[in-house]
Amino acid sequence: MNNIRVAGLGAGDLNQLPLGIYRLLKEADHLFLRTKEHPVIKQLEKEGISYQSFDHIYEMHDQFEAVYEEITELLLDEASKRDIVYAVPGHPLIAEKTVQLLLDRSGNHGINVTVEGGQSFLDALFTAVRVDPIDGFQLLDGTMMRRDELQISQHVIVAQVYDQMVASDVKLTLMEKYPDDYEVTVVTAAGSSKEKIRTIPLFELDRQPFLDNLTSVYVPPVSSRELALKEFSTLREIIADLRGPEGCPWDKKQTHLSLKKYLIEESYELLDAIDRDDIDDIIEELGDVLLQVMLHAQIGEDDGMFSIEDIVAGISEKMIRRHPHVFGDTKAENADEVVVNWEQIKAEEKGEPINKGSLLDQIEKGLPALLRAYEVQKSAAKVGFDWDNAEEAMEKVWEETKEFQAELAKQDKRNQLDEMGDLLFAVINVARLAKIHPEEALQAANEKFYRRFAFIEGKVKKSGRSFDDFSLEELELYWNEAKKQEK
Repeated sequence: MNNIRVAGLGAGDLNQLPLGIYRLLKEADHLFLRTKEHPVIKQLEKEGISYQSFDHIYEMHDQFEAVYEEITELLLDEASKRDIVYAVPGHPLIAEKTVQLLLDRSGNHGINVTVEGGQSFLDALFTAVRVDPIDGFQLLDGTMMRRDELQISQHVIVAQVYDQMVASDVKLTLMEKYPDDYEVTVVTAAGSSKEKIRTIPLFELDRQPFLDNLTSVYVPPVSSRELALKEFSTLREIIADLRGPEGCPWDKKQTHLSLKKYLIEESYELLDAIDRDDIDDIIEELGDVLLQVMLHAQIGEDDGMFSIEDIVAGISEKMIRRHPHVFGDTKAENADEVVVNWEQIKAEEKGEPINKGSLLDQIEKGLPALLRAYEVQKSAAKVGFDWDNAEEAMEKVWEETKEFQAELAKQDKRNQLDEMGDLLFAVINVARLAKIHPEEALQAANEKFYRRFAFIEGKVKKSGRSFDDFSLEELELYWNEAKKQEK
């Protein structure tokens, strides 16, 4: 079995290199370098060291992942022929993707990989920025950073900020969490005689002239609540404080039942903002709906029944289960197939035979009447109890209209109530079959009436007369004028 001996070049120059690593590099017959751009290599070149570097591979790919993949395969191929030494900057097990790939794949190739050690850049970097990592820190790869990885309450070290392009990507990712002028520290060749340290505002990160493979960025933790308002954890702390011992008397006395009406109100205000396509209001109203969710979650936590984590875990699991065409092997060619899969999975989750109880028992009884009628019709349609199209359903509307007209001539309010219900139910059926959500249609009609009536009010006020001074025919003229303006 051939061997790959992996050595770390350390974070500084030759004076900091352990003697054992120095001898390994000097005596290696087949030495490979991820990159020759390192102070140790420049000094060893003067001592006649020979090597093969992989710097040229970086120029062949647009993504670092592809670079690491190719380097790994080349090393495994070389090691299948003979023992080799592979040297990387810093410590081989810290921020070295190629080493991890070698460790994962070497067994399948019959190759033994040993890590010979090396000095990590972390000690020198923490010394350079003068912080104690005991408070908690994150080490992130600048070539593959993601916003959701960032924990802004901790010290953050972003390694492998090779050049302006990587620095630009790092800057844009950090700006999603930190203010543009947040101070960060750029450190190059930490601990060596060529160490460079500069503290700059975040927006200048990709304008630095001394970025190379020894460059890291240090981001200090956010200490103020004002700078952490985008964090979910901040919102959770605020809600907990509101219901805490020193919190708000109103928030502390709320229960799941007492908050019901507010959830309904905030949901309808959100729907209104969506109908008006008012982005600022949508953001605000979504926040108000989220507030209701957080309050219910905090009540659950205060009662020892559940927490926001339980809610998030539950919906995450459900979304994965009910989207096997995304997270599994099931195929869904269109939205209709997705709905079929969803309903089938939902029925399986309930674990009850279809013929147990009524199909309509699954519909929430607390829905407003219009929405409940819509859901009742949808459920009945699943088993074929439905019109073929909206045109057929419209015939039922005409039938119910005549029956209601007949009852209007009578004095029996009970029958009038029944026939009006039948008429509304029939209209909702037509809307459903025409793929128009009746709630959206009625909301749009409400808004339309509001606009046109407001126009009439404006005309009346401008005339200096009162509504009582106008006939219905005159007001209808204003109404028709409003209609023309809308068109």
